[in-house]
Amino acid sequence: MNNNLQNPNNANPQPEFYDRHAERHHRIQERREARANRVGGAWIGGVMLIALGTIFLLDNLKIFSFGNWWALFFMLPAMGAFGSAWRTYQNEDNRLTASARSSLVVGLVFTALTMFFLFDINLAILGPALIILVGLWLVVNGFLPK
Repeated sequence: MNNNLQNPNNANPQPEFYDRHAERHHRIQERREARANRVGGAWIGGVMLIALGTIFLLDNLKIFSFGNWWALFFMLPAMGAFGSAWRTYQNEDNRLTASARSSLVVGLVFTALTMFFLFDINLAILGPALIILVGLWLVVNGFLPK
């Protein structure tokens, strides 16, 4: 038997074997607990499905018609970017870091693209509007801490 376990003067006795199964089980439990405490992103998909269904219903009932409904697919990466910004914000102790701001701007750009195509806004406006949006992002990012 290991002398470290028998010596009462030893403050840190070392076990004579390494129980890798117990450690693996402990890591799995920690991941499960972390997942249970995390706010899920499934609601984003639910909101997207509700919005898409509402738009199709309004179009079929001839209440409101979207000619370019395919532009809604630009919202998929926008929602991903918004979700990434939110997760980064939460992981950084509710601070709007440069990474979170970048994800937020990407989401806003995709949302702007969706609106321009969905509502048939003149594309001559799109270029300058995106340049202004990126310029605002650079100015804001320059003044805020990293």
